[in-house]
Amino acid sequence: MTKGKVYLVGAGPGDPKLITVRGLEALKRAEVVVFDRLAGPQLLNHARPDAEHIYVGKLPDRHTMKQEEINQLLVDLALQGKTVVRLKGGDPTVFGRVGEEAGLLQKNGIIFEIIPGITSAIAVPAYAGIPVTHRDWASSFSVITGHESPDKLDHSIYWDKVTNATGTLVFLMGVAKIGYISEQLIKHGRSSDTPVALVQWGSRAEQRTLVGTLEDIADKVKAANLKPPAVIVVGDVVRQRETLSWIEKKPLFGQRILVTRARSQASDLVSKIDELGGEPYEFPIIEIKLPSSQDKLQAIEAALGRAEEYDWVMLTSVNGVDYFFQWLDRYGVDIRRFHRANFAAVGPKTAEALALRGIRADLLPESYHAESLLESLDSLIGSGETALLPRGDLARAMLPQELRERGVQTVEIDIYETAMTAPRDLWLPEMLANGEIHVITFTSSSTVINLLEALRQLGVTNPAEALQNIEIACIGPVTAKTAEDNGLKVTVVPDKATIDGLVEALVDRRRVLKGE
Repeated sequence: MTKGKVYLVGAGPGDPKLITVRGLEALKRAEVVVFDRLAGPQLLNHARPDAEHIYVGKLPDRHTMKQEEINQLLVDLALQGKTVVRLKGGDPTVFGRVGEEAGLLQKNGIIFEIIPGITSAIAVPAYAGIPVTHRDWASSFSVITGHESPDKLDHSIYWDKVTNATGTLVFLMGVAKIGYISEQLIKHGRSSDTPVALVQWGSRAEQRTLVGTLEDIADKVKAANLKPPAVIVVGDVVRQRETLSWIEKKPLFGQRILVTRARSQASDLVSKIDELGGEPYEFPIIEIKLPSSQDKLQAIEAALGRAEEYDWVMLTSVNGVDYFFQWLDRYGVDIRRFHRANFAAVGPKTAEALALRGIRADLLPESYHAESLLESLDSLIGSGETALLPRGDLARAMLPQELRERGVQTVEIDIYETAMTAPRDLWLPEMLANGEIHVITFTSSSTVINLLEALRQLGVTNPAEALQNIEIACIGPVTAKTAEDNGLKVTVVPDKATIDGLVEALVDRRRVLKGE
């Protein structure tokens, strides 16, 4: 059997967008991903759907797998011919024990590649507004482990040389030893009023920064009950935080927001949350796909074949527009055959999707739901006219029923289907229980129903109860009613049922909670 290859990939400090392009490319081709928790779990969404996930991370109270076992696991997988990514937090060469992993691979004749990552030593301070160098205050910096016991620290660190060797000192994994570290630095020549910052969970929603001096920082850490992981920065560069702090000023900073929308649709919402300082956590629990049953295919072909007969074509979503044109292309139906029809769009995004195909919506209701569309149609559509409704299989029955009651010949076709799906996620139930998810967004009734079912499948006995202390944001009143009918407490519903409206409502809610 041909031996596989192992990529030793640095994932960065936590923000999934801080992985390198080369690292992401390796992740996308991996057959097996061996990871620990410091490598942001959302990165696993970029792996192949059929990739095997193996968690080998360490927790403060236990080691899931010893380092020697991890080394051997990589060898064993490669000997099976697998393409393996070992995903490690930060940079694998900075206290990442990559030398041990690569060394055993080399001994076994296995090809490997080390892909650097952005080390937390520089990234975490940067997210707190602290550059590790500054033209006036620090022309060099040192990166030092603070994880060992005091006797080992004294053995591995030459305090008399390290203390003043560089303008900035960065200690990784040293929270528990902050008192001893401060004592040694003062003892060997650093002024007791030297600024110190501890940045906990840098680049993540939990990011928290504590500033003090060598003299008082240990007491402050104790009083604040600040726990690992945190990066310690010692030096005058810490003063820059007062003017350079940036991400903490964004309106959604500190919010981890669950996005349940289909991955093919989620990019707009995800990017807006990210731009506003929130941490989007993608958990797509619906998948949009083409229908496959012969009955539905024949119904679509027959309906499109009557293009000249329609007085109205009513499109209620961007998906509806996209799939409508896919089916026109599949069956060779020229859009000009709909020359008789007026086009109605529910919502500006739907109208924009039509405009991209060269069609201006003849009707766009003030509110973006079916009820408003009916109100707008009152004086425009009458008995005997014919309407085509290309929609999804879970669309509400209200619109076609009301049209038929008004004497409108209504042709419905399911041009796409919504299926339940859920990514493999080791962490979501625990994150929900620990309050690590702050907001859940729902963009349709199906996202509500499917999330609750996905949580049951993940072992959450009573999903509605598990979500009681989490902000629930729904894109519109129909989705909100579904959520409330299923026992959820909805706190955010925008005036306009759009992604932009939902994001604006999230920002407004955050400001209210902060008393702004």
